Formats: sequence, C-alpha cells, structure tokens
Amino acid sequence: MQIFSDFPLHNSIIKAIHDMGFEEPSPIQASCIPTILEGVDVIGQAQTGTGKTAAFGIPVIEKMTTAPHVQALILTPTRELAIQVSGELKKISKYKRVKTLPIYGGQSIGHQIRALKQGVQVVIGTPGRILDHIRRKTLILQNVKMVVLDEADEMLDMGFIDDIEVILQQVSNERQTLLFSATMPPEIKKLTHRYMQNPKIISINRSEVTAPLIDQAYYKVLEKNKLESLCRILDSQEIELGIIFCRTKRGVDELSEALQTRGYLTDALHGDLSQIQRDKVMKSFRDSSIEFLIATDVAARGIDVENVSHVINYDIPQDPESYVHRIGRTGRAGRKGLAITLVTPREMKHLRSIELEIKQPIPAKDLPTLEEITVRQKENWKNQIAEVIERGEDQSLFYEVVESLTDQYELKDIASALLRIAYSDSLPLNIEDSYDFGETGASKGMVRFFMNVGRNVNMSPQNLIKEISELVGIPGKAIGRIDIFEKFTFLEVPEDVAPFVYEALRQSRINGARVNLEPAKPRPPREKREYTPNQDRAKRETYKK
Repeated sequence: MQIFSDFPLHNSIIKAIHDMGFEEPSPIQASCIPTILEGVDVIGQAQTGTGKTAAFGIPVIEKMTTAPHVQALILTPTRELAIQVSGELKKISKYKRVKTLPIYGGQSIGHQIRALKQGVQVVIGTPGRILDHIRRKTLILQNVKMVVLDEADEMLDMGFIDDIEVILQQVSNERQTLLFSATMPPEIKKLTHRYMQNPKIISINRSEVTAPLIDQAYYKVLEKNKLESLCRILDSQEIELGIIFCRTKRGVDELSEALQTRGYLTDALHGDLSQIQRDKVMKSFRDSSIEFLIATDVAARGIDVENVSHVINYDIPQDPESYVHRIGRTGRAGRKGLAITLVTPREMKHLRSIELEIKQPIPAKDLPTLEEITVRQKENWKNQIAEVIERGEDQSLFYEVVESLTDQYELKDIASALLRIAYSDSLPLNIEDSYDFGETGASKGMVRFFMNVGRNVNMSPQNLIKEISELVGIPGKAIGRIDIFEKFTFLEVPEDVAPFVYEALRQSRINGARVNLEPAKPRPPREKREYTPNQDRAKRETYKK
C-alpha cells in the first residue's frame, strides 16, 4: 500500500496532509503527484469525488517558493469550485508560507486588488475575472511557472474556451501545464495540442470512479407520473441532505416550486441566479435549512457538502460521464450514499449505455406502494406525538378544547380529527399507473396498438419484439400478437405494461422512421367497418387476420 510519505514531499506538506485526515492516496493522486513533481505536462481524466484537487494541489504547493509574486494560476469554471480549490490548497499549505487567493466575479474587485498587492503565490479564479485583472494590469503572470485548467470540459460548455486561450498566451511558454477534465471533447484536445508540450495522459477506470460506498438504483416511471413518483420515493427514504438534478434551468425552477407546494424544504440552484442568491441557497443547504437542493449540472459544479446522503437524477443525465460526476456528490468522506435515477420508458436505452460505461448494472427498484408509505408516515406521526408528550411542555392551553369535545365525541375520534388537520397535507399521493386506452379489440388482459409503420421500414416481428423488450424491460414472449402490413402494424401487449410501451414507442423512431403509436379501434362487425384517420390505410386487409 502506497502512502503520501513515499512521495518526495516536504515534511510540512506531509504534516498538513496528515491533519486533513488523508491516509493513502487515491488512484488519481498516486498517478499524478509524482508525475507532476517531475515537471512534465499532465492531462488528468477524472471525475469529481476522485480526489483530483489534491492530485494537482499537493505538487503545486510543494513547488511554490516564498517569493511574493504569482507562481501558479488555477482556472476553474465556477465561483464555487474556485472557493473549494482555494480552501483545499490552504489546508495543504498550512505549515508552509504560501498564500492562495480565489478570484471570481461577484466579489469586490477592489478587495481582490488589495490582496494581490500584498503578495500571493497561487491564484485560483474564473476566466472572466482573471481576464479583468490582466487587462487592469493588477495580475501579472510573467513569473507563473504552473497553470492548471480544472474541469476543462465544463469551462468549454460555459463558453470560456476563448478566454482561456487569451490567458494562456499571457504566460511564459516555459510553464508546466496541467489539465483536468471528466471528458475529452475535440475542442479540449485541440487546446492540449496547442498549449501543452508532450503531455502525459493519466486516467482512471470507471470502477475506480464509481466507489463501492455509493449504492445505485433506478425506478422506472411514467412521464405523466414523474413528480408523484419522486414524492413517493422521497417519502420512503431517510434523507439527511439530497441533491436532485434536472436537465434545464426551467426544469429546476418548476420542480423546486412543485416540491415546495407539497411541503418539502427545497431551493433551486442554476446559472440564472445572482451571486447573492447562489450564496444564500448554498448557505441554507450547508446548514440544513433546506432538505433538497434542486440543481442543473453546471450550477452544481464545485459543490462539496460532506453530508449529502442522496443524489437523485430526476432527469437522466445526457451522457455516462455526467452520471458518474453527479453520483460523486454523495458518499463523501467515507459516508454511505445512495444514487437514484428516475427512468421513463423512452430513456431505458440511455440507462443501458450508462451501465455499459460504468461496467456494472444499476439495480431496478419498484416504487414504494401507497400502503408502505402510509405505514411509514403513521410511525413518524406516533413518534412526533410521543416526543411532544415526553418533553413535558405545558399543554393546558388545549385541555379545555379537548374536554369540551369529550362530552359529544369519542376521544379517539377527536384525536383522529386533529391528526387529519395536522398531517393531511403530507398524505401520500395516489399514482394512477394506467392510461385509459378503452376497448382496443385485444385479447383478454391485453391492449392492442396501431403503428403507422410496417414492412416499408424493414420492420419484422423479431426486431419489434427486441425493441419493446429493451425499452420496457419485459420478456419477448410476453408480447402478444403482431400483424405487420406494408405501411402499418398492429401489436398486442399485456395491460400492466401497456402504459410503458405507449410512452416508449410514441413519437420514437424505428429504423430511422418516425413512429406514431395509438390505441387501436376494436374490430367492427363485417357489415360495419369504420376507420380512424390514422388507421384508414389498414383497410380490409387488417381484418383478414
């Protein structure tokens, strides 16, 4: 087993690392620290939660001198990440006379100018504010010998790539450049070719990223019941603090408002918030004034809160790398964590691609039933009532009300009515799992659908069965009769999975063709053959079957 003292580090750094509670280096640290100390350029591919800040922070502090000028520049995509990295570096430099300074928008530039004049060795900042100081000539980079680009792919996504190039052109070519990124899109690769010299690539595999302390699960939900399904999951879990991810800023606002309406303590975090608003939200989250932080991927970059017990993907992430990055927000500092993903039928293929990337299956779970949630809530109510009684607080204010009712009503009815008043808003929501497809002319226990494609898109019963099985997760033999014609198809599926088939296939594509799926009309008697607009192409041929 490798330990930090195995590296050629000064005793002051080793002592600080010990104080931070680090026992052994993570895989990215074990690979990066000695390589960076050699002075070569490094490309590190790693996600949040792998210890990459210390992977570059330890050698950066080790290589700093006490000369009162900027010797290292670290660029980050967000203010939160700049503050986080600065805090980590301050801990590492605890016993060494090295000053670090975070620079970001939203803070007084005058304060930053005064701090720079006092002399700092390491500047950590966002590209926009760094450029402001360069133009004002309040940040001089001529003595910088190390540049770190942290979360490079996120800086690309946020439109900072041009700013980064301008900044790199201000630094000596003799510098050492370190780039860390969860993914390596083409634009980042071009950046490495242009501004790095023979970089050594260090990456860690997915099994090291998805730490065993992070339990993972997914729930298959209907799109129309997604919010109610989420509430049922939240009510079934013991959650200390949770981060719920949405794909868009609008989605964050809508979900936060919907959960607040249902009594959950939530707040939203996304790029449209002012810095003051972001600070307020994060303070509330850190001190547990809110239970759930609803956030977009970009807004959540740099958030490092140790007691996050749950990460919930309300919207499945766009790519496997983002999934790994999200779930790294929980299971911090040796704690247990749970990552939950809500998956609609049309997203099942996307989930499978994530499983392939992380090289492990994500277990499926059934939504908690109404009865299970009710039992849990009853227990919580009993505990809350017992706690009030055991505290011995003065209840005399309410005695008269109770006594005046006991002459007319049973005591248990009075108590039950009070419980209903107190807890009616927290009763679990009923989820209607079925669409009303009506009579479709299917066999008993089945639902029959009409599709607007057939042999004209090279569709066969075998590939249609495979498509449905992959999307809905049912065995192919459960699918009933399939009638494929030249330009349309009829198929039967079991009633219990029909809603998932409907959501999975409608407005999807099969062999490149847009699919329209709708409940079939029942077969009319031979003397009455009526067709809907979308089914008139079926004509008499359909009923020969």
